[in-house]
Amino acid sequence: MRLLSFVACLAALLATPAWAEEPVGCDKFKWPVEKEMAALRAPSLKVLASGSNVSTIPFAGTIVLTPAADAKLSRPPERAPKEGTFAGLLSVAGGSAGTYSISLSDPAWMDVLQNNQFVKAKAFSGVQGCEGIRKVVHFELTAEPFIVQFSGVPTDRLSIAVMVTAD
Repeated sequence: MRLLSFVACLAALLATPAWAEEPVGCDKFKWPVEKEMAALRAPSLKVLASGSNVSTIPFAGTIVLTPAADAKLSRPPERAPKEGTFAGLLSVAGGSAGTYSISLSDPAWMDVLQNNQFVKAKAFSGVQGCEGIRKVVHFELTAEPFIVQFSGVPTDRLSIAVMVTAD
């Protein structure tokens, strides 16, 4: 009987969606993201094709993506994209070494590559229900150029903001 009770409790916990969901609301990010929100909500974001180069930071724009099967990514994403999703990349010229904040408007898997190597995220914060911004990820980067790859995106456009943080 104890085993049956334990299994029933475990099943109830696993079935509860609140355990797997991200927080809801713009005030639920782990740190202040006002600059990122303002950049992604700007009225006239520049529209770029996937594979475009950016030479100025801070940068905010919308990337036009391609079906994941047709995307010419620098390296296969660390997380395999779901079928029917979109992918693309943005090349960023080297700037100063430091912590970079990369923000996305919608759900997506993001890989950052520098010297053809994946860069591990320093920090991540994501929420649902905040207009124009879905996640903010910090990366520690050198002054070398880097590539931001997107995959698993449900739509063919994704807005991105890239800026150097003060931390």
